Amino acid sequence: MKAIVTGGAGFIGSHMVDLLIKNGYEVTIIDNLANGQLSNIEHHKNVVKFVNVDIGNYGIGLEEYFDDVDYVFHYAALADIVPSINNPLQYHKANVDGTIRVLEASKKSKKLKKFIYAASSSCYGIPEVYPTPEASSIQPEYPYAHTKTVGEQYVMHWGQVYNMPVISMRFFNVYGVRHRTSGTYGAVFGVFLAQLLNNKPLTIVGDGKQTRDFTYVTDIVDACYLASQSDISNEIFNVGSDNTYSINYLVELLGGKKQYIPKRPGEPDCTYADISKIKTKLGWSPKINFEKGVQIMLNNIEQWREAPVWDENSIKDATKDWFECLGDDKC
Repeated sequence: MKAIVTGGAGFIGSHMVDLLIKNGYEVTIIDNLANGQLSNIEHHKNVVKFVNVDIGNYGIGLEEYFDDVDYVFHYAALADIVPSINNPLQYHKANVDGTIRVLEASKKSKKLKKFIYAASSSCYGIPEVYPTPEASSIQPEYPYAHTKTVGEQYVMHWGQVYNMPVISMRFFNVYGVRHRTSGTYGAVFGVFLAQLLNNKPLTIVGDGKQTRDFTYVTDIVDACYLASQSDISNEIFNVGSDNTYSINYLVELLGGKKQYIPKRPGEPDCTYADISKIKTKLGWSPKINFEKGVQIMLNNIEQWREAPVWDENSIKDATKDWFECLGDDKC
């Protein structure tokens, strides 16, 4: 079976690659390394194909990589709130134009069994109902959330118009090993890990009483894999932990000094997924509880300090037998 993972060198995508390789799939990774790290997938370099390309660039042929592909897992995207406010066109290119290009390439495969889209719980904005079901109002608060929502709309529309077997998975606050620590405005886990590694206080936005539905990354990819193997198509599922936890509790588990900073606009006081739909229709439920997940990360924290820095020459040297470049992206 052949699978493509866009964004496969990234945090969530690389875990999806792990699971697919474990299950005997032939995997092609498409990633421009904007957020991804080759160190996330180097252990698979003898069994995967890596294509370095920006999926948002028109005029570069993607279709050849999708010939006879059975499954497409589309994770490639730009994330983070503040950068999306400052660079909305860049986010539109990556998250909307990129999604359309991947859909069009996937459409050409005669063997396509499932297209899985990594959507975001940020589509709900500041929800009116907790736990938040899939039928809740869609009201994104900032460009990142909007572009991910528009991407989902395109996915569902392509499924309807072109009879493509698509499923959109709305992720809630994903964390785990390989979490990205770069960027001032990244997800809270990445920011805290970077601060721990540099012996700096953990910066808590607001009073820290806000809660998040922290979902461990292997639970996320298990849900995606289960969705891909199902007979269900043209559906949207929340993927969450079945609970919600305060930032103050996270800081307590991580340890370290604390520093409170002003609350940012557009961020909800709570994220909490209603996952009854995915439980009922796919028989999925999370396996890693919050305390265990945080401990796994602390046990592996040194991996972030030791992660290699890749420049263009080291990329060429390390990947010369499995790396292919399409266009001018870090080639």
